[in-house]
Amino acid sequence: MIRALGALLVGGLLLSACGSISSATALTSWVVQSSFLSSAKALVTDAQHSAGQLKSLSSSDADLHTVCGVLLVDTESANASLPTPDGRATTLLSKAYTNLGAGANECYGASSNVSARAKALASMTLGLADLSEASARIASASTP
Repeated sequence: MIRALGALLVGGLLLSACGSISSATALTSWVVQSSFLSSAKALVTDAQHSAGQLKSLSSSDADLHTVCGVLLVDTESANASLPTPDGRATTLLSKAYTNLGAGANECYGASSNVSARAKALASMTLGLADLSEASARIASASTP
């Protein structure tokens, strides 16, 4: 009986040791599974296209709706991959996606209103800064 309990205890300890992974490994796995790198690259490109249209006063409503709609869809898609295994990275990404989404919505309705266009640009700029900080956090936290 004691021998069986000892074997059970040793087996349980071995199984529990096999199931634990480091936080760096978990975050690295999340980066791959969520396609974070390609998603972040797409968001930067989308924001650049949207900003270009916002800065051009000759952009039509249709132009703004197209580029800002793409930014919003990609932002919502990226946001769906949260949370990450790292709380700080999750907070930073959530902030980035919130600001990029706000910028996309503001952009969509900016039309020829110069102040609305400036507000959209400001939100996108904050979102990109947050995305950059989140990327740096992910890079440092996923290094063992």
